[in-house]
Amino acid sequence: MKMVLQVLLAIVSIALIVIVIIQPSKGEGLGAIGGGGQMFFSKNKGMEKFFDTVTMWIAIVFGILLVSVELISKI
Repeated sequence: MKMVLQVLLAIVSIALIVIVIIQPSKGEGLGAIGGGGQMFFSKNKGMEKFFDTVTMWIAIVFGILLVSVELISKI
């Protein structure tokens, strides 16, 4: 059981890394201090919302798996 959860944790962590890397940046980094004009004129609002939702759910699954692996290893 522990090995299955560890494999799932590895797969979910890779998926989380990939989904975060795929997302377009939402700001200009330090350039946003001066103006940040492009931050309000985004073209793909639907796609950004989708990526935000997917990232949130993958992160929740990652957290649950992480706690589960830790609890099982204590037994």
